[in-house]
Amino acid sequence: MNELIKNFEALLTQGQDNALLRFGLGNAYFKQKDFAQAAQHFAKAIEFNPKYSAAWKNYGKALSENQQIQEAIEVYTQGITVAEEQGDKQAAKEMMVFLKRLQKMVNNR
Repeated sequence: MNELIKNFEALLTQGQDNALLRFGLGNAYFKQKDFAQAAQHFAKAIEFNPKYSAAWKNYGKALSENQQIQEAIEVYTQGITVAEEQGDKQAAKEMMVFLKRLQKMVNNR
C-alpha cells in the first residue's frame, strides 16, 4: 500500500470521513489498478455528496475497468444527469463519451 493510501486510511480511522477524502482514496486505489476498492470509495463519496460530478465520472471508470459494465452504464447515466444539473458540461460530455463506448461494446457482444 502506498504512502498516500496509508495517510488517507489513517484519516478515515480518525473519523474524518467525507466526500473529498473518499474521492482521494478512490483515485489513489484507481492509480494502483485496484478498481474494486476505487469503486467503493467513489460510491461513498457520492453518498456524502450526490452532486459530485467528478466522483460520478471516476466511479463509472472504476466500474468499467473492473468489468462491471452494466453498473458502469447506470452510473454514467446518473452522473450525466447530475453533471448537467450542476452545469458541469465538461464532466457530462466526458461521461457521455464513456457511456457511448460501453453501450457500443454491449451491443456488439
